[in-house]
Order: sequence, then C-alpha cells, then structure tokens
Amino acid sequence: MKMNKNVRKQGKKQIKTNLMRCCRPDSGSVDLTTRIKDVVFRNPLTVASGTFGTKDEYAPFVDIERLGAVITKTITVKPRRGNPMPRICEAAAGMLNAIGLQNKGLQDFIEDKIPYFEKKDVPLIVNIAGESTDEFRMLVSTLTKYRHVVKAIELNLSCPNVEKGGVSAMRKRDVILDIVRTARSETDLLLIAKLSPELGDLIEIAGELVSIGIDALSLINTLKGMAVDVRKRCSKMAKITGGLSGPAIKPVALRYVYEVKKKYKIPVIASGGIMTAIDALEFLVVGADLVAVGTANFVQPTATLDILDGIKEFCVQNHIACLDDLRGSFKENRPAT
Repeated sequence: MKMNKNVRKQGKKQIKTNLMRCCRPDSGSVDLTTRIKDVVFRNPLTVASGTFGTKDEYAPFVDIERLGAVITKTITVKPRRGNPMPRICEAAAGMLNAIGLQNKGLQDFIEDKIPYFEKKDVPLIVNIAGESTDEFRMLVSTLTKYRHVVKAIELNLSCPNVEKGGVSAMRKRDVILDIVRTARSETDLLLIAKLSPELGDLIEIAGELVSIGIDALSLINTLKGMAVDVRKRCSKMAKITGGLSGPAIKPVALRYVYEVKKKYKIPVIASGGIMTAIDALEFLVVGADLVAVGTANFVQPTATLDILDGIKEFCVQNHIACLDDLRGSFKENRPAT
C-alpha cells in the first residue's frame, strides 16, 4: 500500500517530535551518550582497573550492561602472583594497596574472560602491562585480534606496585614514548595511556603522547604512599609502599584532568576519589569524557550505578538535556554571587 505524501510528512514530523521529547530533562530522559574515537559509550560511567574483580565478581550487585564501559584488571603476558600479604590497608580519606598486578595472564584472559564479555553488551577496555616493549607489543597485537569484544586498550604506564614495568622503569621518558609508539603501530583500536604524577611532569608527558598518536589519557593512577605500624615499627603492608587511592587524591586528579583537557583537548578518562555523583560531576564539568570509579567499589559494591543514577537526577533537576551541555562547562572566572 502506497502512503500519501502528507501522511509520510506528518509521520516524519511526529518521529522528530518524539526524539526531541525524549531528550527533554523534564521527561526524565537525559542523553548521556559519550563517544571517543569510533567507540560509543551509553554513558560516562566505568570502573578503574583492578577495582572491579576480574570477570563476574560484581555480578550480584551491578548489571554491567548499564555501565558505559568496563575496564579490566591489568593483564600481563605471563601469570603474576602479585605481592605477599598484607597488601591493602586503610589510610586517611583513602586506602593503600600493593597488590602487584596479580592476574592469570594473557592466555587465561583469552580462554576465560573473552567468552564471558563476548556475551555482554558493554564496551570492554583491556588494561595491560609489560616488563618490556616486546611484551606490550605482544599484548596489543594479540588483543587486537579480538576486536569484536575488545573495544579499547589501556596501557598501564604507571603502576607503583611492581618491580619491573612499573614507575621505576617508566621514569625514563624515552621508554614511555617507545611503548606508545610500538602499541600504536600494532593496533587501530582506541589506545589509552594511564598515567600517574609519579612519572614526573604529567602535563609535559601528556603533550608528548598526544604528539605521537595516543587517542586518550587515563588520569590519574594512584600516588605512591606508605603507612607505619608504630607498635611493630614497620610498614602495615608486606611491601613498604603502595598506591594511595580514594578521596585523598581527588583534588590532584581533578587538577590534572582540568589542565590536560584545557591544553590538549584530548579525551580523558578521569579517576581518583570518585565516591559520589557530585565527585563524578566535578570531573565532567572540567571536561572528563569518562569517569572511572575505583575505591568506592570496595566501600559500596553498587557505587557505579548509584553514581550513574545521581548524574541523571542532577541533569533532570538542572534542565540538562544532553551530557555534552554539562561537560567542559567550567568557568574560569567565578560568577558574581
């Protein structure tokens, strides 16, 4: 049956009206869609590497298909046992951890984790670390073969809890640049570099990575710290130092996200002390593309979804139809009260 021209025209008009209506904040619908390179995320919420289990540990608490993305625990070529216990302790406004990149290695990831995430409708970002440039090359080239599941690769260039492949090795700028160049030559997937202020001048490093083709930055990884048991006169952990995360580092992370976004306009995954929706919104206002929840997952297993709901509620209450209307809206000149 042929449709009358006027009927078709009215139909198109109605569809357009319905689409506009669904984006109106007073209807309770907010467009949280975020795009980085060719990857589309349904919302900006993800999890920081190493804080969300290795596969389905959080399944009883979080429907991962509601998240914008999942970032895996760090994967290495060979299995790692990690550091000896104890390797986690509380700190003022945060926690220290010295896990040491414990994981079952690349082969296990391919055989066990890939099939699991293959059935999930959520972009998978795989965090990787190597003890050499060749190991990074192997990880990137292998994971790129599974691009139907793996949508992005996050290079862990800043973990302070390992003897090899960590901050001590990465302090040399040419090593970092060589790893990123190598990874870039092996994949056209979204490539992200995870950095920590422990590496040195983070703003300068970010600029160099942008110049050699990195697609996005993950800011920031943990800061190196320690805690002392005064009765035993030793560290509270088996390793003397560990990575500090949680609310204590949020102001530092917020500053770096703001400065990097302002100077380079590169996509940024923000992490560091995001415990509430307001924390996440602060990072979005200064320009973050995605926000990664870390320590909060240990405190409240449903933290990611609680924060997501809080962002939606804020947008509705403040008549923000699309997240892009909020993202990067920071005013350098404080408005008069």
